[in-house]
Amino acid sequence: MASPDERSRFFSRRIGDLTDEAARRWGDREAVIHGERRWTHAGFAAEVDRVAKGLIGIGVEPGEKVAIWMTNRAEWLFAMFAVAKVGAVLVPLNTRYRAEDVGYTVDQSDSATLLINDRSGPVDYSEMVRTNLAGWTKLKRLVVLGEDRPEGALGWDELLAAGADVSDATLAQRAAAVRVEDPAIIIYTSGTTSMPKGAVHCHAVVRNVAERAQMHGVTCTDVHAGYLPLFHAFGFTEVALYTVLTGSKQVVFETFDAEEILDVAEREGITLFHGFDTHWSDFLRAQRRRPRDLKLRLGTLAAGMQSTTPIALQVQDELCPTVSGWGMSEVWTALVASHVTATREQRCEASGYPMLDVELRVIDPETGADQPADVPGELLCRSYTTMLGYYNKPEATAETIDSDGWLHSGDLARIRPDGHLVFMGRLKDMLKVGGENVAPAEIEGRLRELPGVIDVAVVGLPDERLGEVPVGYVLAEPGAELDVAVLLNHLTGKVASFKLPRHLKVVDALPMTPTGKVRKVELRDQARTDFGG
Repeated sequence: MASPDERSRFFSRRIGDLTDEAARRWGDREAVIHGERRWTHAGFAAEVDRVAKGLIGIGVEPGEKVAIWMTNRAEWLFAMFAVAKVGAVLVPLNTRYRAEDVGYTVDQSDSATLLINDRSGPVDYSEMVRTNLAGWTKLKRLVVLGEDRPEGALGWDELLAAGADVSDATLAQRAAAVRVEDPAIIIYTSGTTSMPKGAVHCHAVVRNVAERAQMHGVTCTDVHAGYLPLFHAFGFTEVALYTVLTGSKQVVFETFDAEEILDVAEREGITLFHGFDTHWSDFLRAQRRRPRDLKLRLGTLAAGMQSTTPIALQVQDELCPTVSGWGMSEVWTALVASHVTATREQRCEASGYPMLDVELRVIDPETGADQPADVPGELLCRSYTTMLGYYNKPEATAETIDSDGWLHSGDLARIRPDGHLVFMGRLKDMLKVGGENVAPAEIEGRLRELPGVIDVAVVGLPDERLGEVPVGYVLAEPGAELDVAVLLNHLTGKVASFKLPRHLKVVDALPMTPTGKVRKVELRDQARTDFGG
């Protein structure tokens, strides 16, 4: 029988402990594949310890912020667990950031160490750092993976060499001093309406990830496709943490290319895909063009918005069953998740059921009163996964988390009679057309049913009589000829007349945030130019 201390460790796991646990339980099983390089769980844990000792060797202190600006690669994973193991705080930076964004987040987070790879394809990270480094006064150390290093920077080999004299006992002492409640990671929001804010999380999120892996039946026989960016909480948890928590394996992809990923999935026997509807729509098109013999047993697809439903239904029939979820930077990846045993309708048209020790409320955003079942309003949540706060932004924290601990998400949602949450979009995106509420996602979902349509963004255009009217931008597949009249005709009879877009425009690109979200603020301004108002 397990002792109380042995039992309690499963409720107090720290991110830095997980690789050693995986090595002990599944040491000989493969853990990571990156290109031609492969590691078992034992080998992976050993590399994490080498990097952890290197961080100690170059002077990284407990509680210090370590920023990482790298594309997906094995070294990112080594650093992810090593930073946690030495009691430092990881600050993942979006690989789409450019010098100004990096400068802001490094400075705002008080990061003293920055880890980068020198370049990724045409993007020269080293050059951006080289030309701006003098202004990043809080940085003490720069470590570069690759040959092109700014003056004074350490190479990856030099980082490892710095740890050669750090003993196992010293590393163990540092790891033992880490508390579950200590800050572990700062996830920056996408900044669609303001400068990004850093949501600070502690190690308690491990419990949330472990419970979800159990819900989804992930075991040591599973193989994940690791194409979601590791700087995003989705890739950080559903792939990287899943792997060490379950003894499963991940194949690391530096970029997202549906054709390449499906080819590797066939060759390596990948069983799990994770992602948003945009990922899955690319997979559907690639598989239709050239079918592969896939071994997929399950996928994660954030459903609930009406715009995602058509893709979700197609995925069930053509690729694999999927489960849904809802989360955000401030509450971690999935506070809400659907179980593998949920019905097809629940998994494709809802966001899931609240996980253990998670409370949800839906309120009228104007009165604050709780809404009845199935009536939309602002989603509030309270749980152990709620962020510790926005880093160095106490006022923004107080605006988001009230005195009773409820986090005001700013998301529009409803809770169905069956208890499942339905995420309907951002509250600020809801349109008011002649006094009627219009959810852009409904229109977007209908238009995405048509062949040749990759994505749709609907925004409001000011109107003297109705207050505002919907207008839309339709992203077309390369080579597709989309007729606006056909698009509008497809909506007629399927959505209420007041929801029909006043105008539609076919485009070959949409303005996006660094995390891949449509910048609707920019589209609203563009709509005034394109359509008047």
